[in-house]
Amino acid sequence: MAMLTLKDGRVLEVRVSGPEDGVPVLYHHGTGGTLPTRNFENAVHERGSKLITLSRAGYADSTRLAGRAVVDVVADASEVLQIVGAERFFVAGWSGGGPHALACAARLPGVIGALVISGIAPYDGAGLDFLSGMSRDEVTEWNAALQSEAQLRAIVERSAAALTQPQSKDDAEDVTQNLPPADAAVLAGQFADDLAAANRDGLSSGIDGWVDDELAFTKPWGFDLDEVKVPVSVWHGDQDRNVPFGHGRWVAEQLTDASLTRAPGEGHFSLLAGLVNPMLDGLAALSPDDRHQRRDDA
Repeated sequence: MAMLTLKDGRVLEVRVSGPEDGVPVLYHHGTGGTLPTRNFENAVHERGSKLITLSRAGYADSTRLAGRAVVDVVADASEVLQIVGAERFFVAGWSGGGPHALACAARLPGVIGALVISGIAPYDGAGLDFLSGMSRDEVTEWNAALQSEAQLRAIVERSAAALTQPQSKDDAEDVTQNLPPADAAVLAGQFADDLAAANRDGLSSGIDGWVDDELAFTKPWGFDLDEVKVPVSVWHGDQDRNVPFGHGRWVAEQLTDASLTRAPGEGHFSLLAGLVNPMLDGLAALSPDDRHQRRDDA
């Protein structure tokens, strides 16, 4: 982990891990937690690539940028990539990281392709019922975000406490019983420990990053999806109640070069826990050389 001082004076927490060879993957974490899960990080390394992760403004030790838009991550990522020396790279994002990955795919030079896992769609997406299929708790949180920062902050404070403090067995069972079976299963095992570690890191300095993420998602993102010219692989579980499948389908429909993989029976967490390998294989297949070879083979 390193701390990078940006040109505007803010500090950004950055992690770079893995082999020097291979095409890097710039990973955008979800809302709440900053660390990549071990299965994702290991899978990137196994493919000979290094993983670059930045903690968005307001998360962990990264300086807050109040009122930020989704597109503001592009300038931060650009400075990180210059320091790391990555000229050609993939971008990936899970959940709340999905829109940020797409922003980078739209605006950063050098992006080969993008992977969006359980990503959020724009709140004002034409023809999208943003809240349809969400859990009651998710609907409450998004409605608060639409009302005011103060109302959202009160709800996020309670959610953050539950995610970062030890829970009794009964509390844990209360959480999982409201989830689809696939998510409940993975949150009873090792993957839950990874998510807890990510949340503790991301929320170690407070909830500003989480709050600013959700406020940014309810406003214009600052770029249009038709600006994304690189190929995008969109994966989404059809049992996701945090970010329902309709979000992934809507995003894929707006992109000029996208493939949508609907994962039957998978939820928000189980998708990331169990299908990392095919997702990353699909991301690698987006490189121009690989696409050309597959056309020749056909």
